[in-house]
Amino acid sequence: METRVLGRTARPVSVIGLGCWQLGADWGDVAEEQASAILDAAVDAGVTFLDTADVYGDGRSEKLVGELLRRRPDAGLTVATKMGRRANPHVPEAFTPDAFRAWNDRSRENLGVDTLDLVQLHCPPTPVYSSDAVYDALDAMVAEGRIAAYGVSVETVDEALTAIARPNVASVQIILNAFRRKPLEEVLPAAAEAGVGIIARVPLASGLLTGKFGASTTFAENDHRTFNRQGEAFDVGETFAGVPYDVGVAAAQEVAALTPEGATTAQLALRWIVDQPGVTTVIPGASRPDQARANAAAADLAPLTEEQQAALQRIYDERIREHVHGRW
Repeated sequence: METRVLGRTARPVSVIGLGCWQLGADWGDVAEEQASAILDAAVDAGVTFLDTADVYGDGRSEKLVGELLRRRPDAGLTVATKMGRRANPHVPEAFTPDAFRAWNDRSRENLGVDTLDLVQLHCPPTPVYSSDAVYDALDAMVAEGRIAAYGVSVETVDEALTAIARPNVASVQIILNAFRRKPLEEVLPAAAEAGVGIIARVPLASGLLTGKFGASTTFAENDHRTFNRQGEAFDVGETFAGVPYDVGVAAAQEVAALTPEGATTAQLALRWIVDQPGVTTVIPGASRPDQARANAAAADLAPLTEEQQAALQRIYDERIREHVHGRW
């Protein structure tokens, strides 16, 4: 699989990674044996970048990834985790050096490593991105050997631009897909100029961009696509990329009509992200091993044609833009 250097980490990573939220919680139940099979399938398909967080299943996702690291020590994996969502209350004052070290200790234990490859602030309150003290604390953790590099996970374009301006931010993780295009305008060019990596999350708009959902599709009660449609639990943009479900279903059917023979709509959507200048890696999740393999295979698709690109732009402009472009 093609690799790209992940910003200031200087690490080459696969252009298709694996998002490991689903292995922890909030996407329905994934048994431990199934989760291990998904991880192995992704690695076998060429994936070398895994993204997890300390709150995914209260550490379950990190522990499963840690078992993979022990099982596959020669796989050349880069593991990114996140910290900050354990803060209670989730306020700027909670982002202290002591809290960072406590969260860091927990993640290092879960993953079974002394030094974490990449730690990302996990969508903290907006003022945190502007705090000198926060970056000083992160720099100290790098100096101590607790983490090799740090980045941020953001909700908004403005948060991303604030972080990119900091000299030691290695990467920015942001929602980017054919239904969330605003980062293309300023964030990706600014990141490229600064040498900051871009990790594209929610790449399939919580499954909408598979083209397989209909008006009557239902999800498990413990799936955020059931309980967070109005932002009840966290930012609504994390669920269906903030697109109203009925709007997204209709738009996704138009996207599906563009899928080339021999590919899936999900692969088309992932390839669109890989094609965007400045993107380092994209992190779709998977609930089955065959999904992990199919997602990885998107890297083998030819770049989208000008006609496909224009059609996707039209779908966004006509159906999606009014719902999301001004919000994040």
